[in-house]
Amino acid sequence: MASTSTSAPTVGFDLDMTLIDSRPGIRACWVELAERTGTYVDADLVVTRLGPPLEEEMAYWFPADRIPAMSDLYRELYPSYAVSGSLAMPGAREAVRAVQTAGGRAIVVTAKWEPNAKLHMRHLGMEPDAVIGNLWAESKGAALREHGASVYVGDHVGDVRGARIAEALSVAVPTGPCSAEELAEAGADVVLGDLTEFPGWFSDYRPDAVPARA
Repeated sequence: MASTSTSAPTVGFDLDMTLIDSRPGIRACWVELAERTGTYVDADLVVTRLGPPLEEEMAYWFPADRIPAMSDLYRELYPSYAVSGSLAMPGAREAVRAVQTAGGRAIVVTAKWEPNAKLHMRHLGMEPDAVIGNLWAESKGAALREHGASVYVGDHVGDVRGARIAEALSVAVPTGPCSAEELAEAGADVVLGDLTEFPGWFSDYRPDAVPARA
């Protein structure tokens, strides 16, 4: 497991549907993209499967040769259409604050394009110690290791896989597309109802007390 201080661990958080409810903003951005390109997109369907990289969702609506350009256009539209419409998830601010108040570091590791992830944090007044973007599932593990994270909190089975790669404790919340059962079956070490339960759980968390995995 990555080296951390028992009294001041580093905790990683996913962004979409973990720290923020980005569905209203992302829906608005996809509606605008569809209107500008004359392409049918079911924006209500899109927001039911947030988590994977943007390019994976683009593949449902655009041919492969248009995906890079459409992804660039979406990211260009994003600050105007998606940021102000997105909300903090219940307990998100308190979860980040719980880590920092304890002397630890709270970082965000997300598949979202990093500049837009940082815009969300500024808009919502959250101040994580670092924001690392453009990473999904297993690829999140490298960033978590680099920052010495002993815990990673996410809402998707891909987040569980990222925590595994980093040898970090996987704390899951079923506030996104994956159910509590799916998260547990994927190997989450802890499944909370939502982030409002995180400060209470974290107050009892001791890295040295976590049993090593086989």
